[in-house]
Amino acid sequence: MSSYSTDSPEWKTVLDLDALAEKDGISWVYKGSRALPRARDPMSENGRQVTRALLSLSRGGADATYLKEFDLLSESFVSEEEGGFCLPEAKTRASYKSRDVLLVGSDFGPDSLTDSGYPRTVREWVRGTKIEDAPLVFEGEKTDVSVSAYIDDQRAHHGSIYEVRARALTFYTSKHYARIVDYEHLLAPNAPKRLAKEAPPEFTELDIQDDADIDFFGKMIFISLRSDWTPIEGSGITYKSGAMIYTDAETFLLKGREACKYTVLFEPEEKTAFETYTTTKNYLILSIIENVKAKLLFYKLSNDGSKLEYVGGDAESQIRASSTGGLNSEDSDLFWFQTSGYTQPSTLYMANATKVESGESMPDFEEVYVEKEMKSLPAMYDATGLKVVQRFAVSEDGTEVPYFLVMKEDTVLDENTPTLLYGYGGFEISLGPKYIATAGISWLERGGAYVEANIRGGGEFGPSWHQAALKANRNKSYEDFIAVAEHLISTKLCKAATLAVRGGSNGGLLVGMMYTMRPDLFGAIHCAVPLLDMKRYHTLLAGASWMAEYGNPDTNDWENFLYKYSPYHNIDPSVEKYPPMLVTTSTRDDRVHPAHARKMVKKLWDMGKGKDWPVYYYENIEGGHGGAADAKQSAFMTALAYDFMWETLCKGRS
Repeated sequence: MSSYSTDSPEWKTVLDLDALAEKDGISWVYKGSRALPRARDPMSENGRQVTRALLSLSRGGADATYLKEFDLLSESFVSEEEGGFCLPEAKTRASYKSRDVLLVGSDFGPDSLTDSGYPRTVREWVRGTKIEDAPLVFEGEKTDVSVSAYIDDQRAHHGSIYEVRARALTFYTSKHYARIVDYEHLLAPNAPKRLAKEAPPEFTELDIQDDADIDFFGKMIFISLRSDWTPIEGSGITYKSGAMIYTDAETFLLKGREACKYTVLFEPEEKTAFETYTTTKNYLILSIIENVKAKLLFYKLSNDGSKLEYVGGDAESQIRASSTGGLNSEDSDLFWFQTSGYTQPSTLYMANATKVESGESMPDFEEVYVEKEMKSLPAMYDATGLKVVQRFAVSEDGTEVPYFLVMKEDTVLDENTPTLLYGYGGFEISLGPKYIATAGISWLERGGAYVEANIRGGGEFGPSWHQAALKANRNKSYEDFIAVAEHLISTKLCKAATLAVRGGSNGGLLVGMMYTMRPDLFGAIHCAVPLLDMKRYHTLLAGASWMAEYGNPDTNDWENFLYKYSPYHNIDPSVEKYPPMLVTTSTRDDRVHPAHARKMVKKLWDMGKGKDWPVYYYENIEGGHGGAADAKQSAFMTALAYDFMWETLCKGRS
């Protein structure tokens, strides 16, 4: 840490993916790691260092990964001959139960995957044994999205060890099961300490709503709500959708929900939403968004780990992205604090949660908890003279829809500013201020305006904002996006010929719908890794997992509403002019099948002969759902998209 805090840190290469790719002849893409928790590792020198980690490496950027165990002491992979945990390519989910035991779900052969292509079963795999011999410990149904199992060790926060299992019934609903165990229960079945221990208790199915999420901290169980909940019938107390509440975990597991006393940690208001939280040794840091602006709130953990007390936080929400992460949440109240904005590159600070209570701020820092600026990325584009404003459009049903606009302070409102509108609007995913170097270099430096729309379907205002555009109400998302586009045009920032839209994945469906719904409103469209055929999406790759978002085409959903939101089925042969569109995808996309893009483009080419329907197509052979497997591919794909949109819009200037 002392070296990292200097201007010239001494770096040490632990794993060179490029060298590994050359050695193996595989275009490896790093997809994350799961460290062996120090508290459950007898080789960690009393918890002082992490010794092992599970690495997920993707071939060409696909979601499916190879699982490889890595030794951080020898800085090398642990081979199967050495007892290392290794699995072939699959959409694997694995975590350490203890040093020599994994909880793992993967493709184990017939009936081991759900209809969505994710693990249906969980096995307990002991080091040195074959995965085929690992006993099955948990399973769900074929119609589930996936199953999972993990250990939540809260001993450092005066709590217990919780063993948790879950069946994801849909994308937003789950069945949770949990029990309190001792460390010895985490060891291999034949380990002497486990053999000497009595059997752990049976799992308890948690008596909560299917659309609620759970987590543990100290002695508490947190329950995050997506719908109103009355845990104690007849009490007259109902907790609101979007709220986070907590209660004593042991009481909840052993005696049931009606025996518990609940405390509200966060309750949403009309324009606020819970985002996430981070823990340190003695504090919980709650991240919320307030009118799509970031804000941190701090709560102190009681000495016995049973409750939380609010101790302070940000006075005002800000137009920025912020994230936090405990430096060492088992031993310290220091945490990483990172911020960025549309025109400000990411800056990393060392922060201290105890400062919130003392109120002793450091010079030059607005936030009382910040101790030191550690690192800041260089500016990747010239942001001189740019301004960021939040504005609001009114959708067809009267709903106010926020959006962020980045443009030159001296922009002339003559309809000739090339304007790029980006949106997503699905899966409760929020858009908000963050540094996007590619948009800065490729768009803003050229004098264009960049816009992000916070339309319904996202999570900007909590579950209700998302649920307002589900299934039959999907039109709300599209109407919101159209309202933002029309508002931009009404301000004379741009006109249809100088307005481009861009979206990927669900955002690709969004801009695909803009193509068919309002071809008159846009001058160029970039549609990336999209869903477009909503009649068959649920039969392709992970598509079945999204039926809770879109609906089921094999039911009356198709005739009642889904066909209206399927761009592939809404191409109008009577339209003489559609806006120029670039469609991009990846051969290695194993989440949204490239068939969506291929079929749409082929149909447009066939139907558009002799008409003004310019459509361009590029399929990268690598990249997965991200569209690119490395920096070179990413640069090419980005330049291709931005140049297409810029050059097309410039032709529309008057």
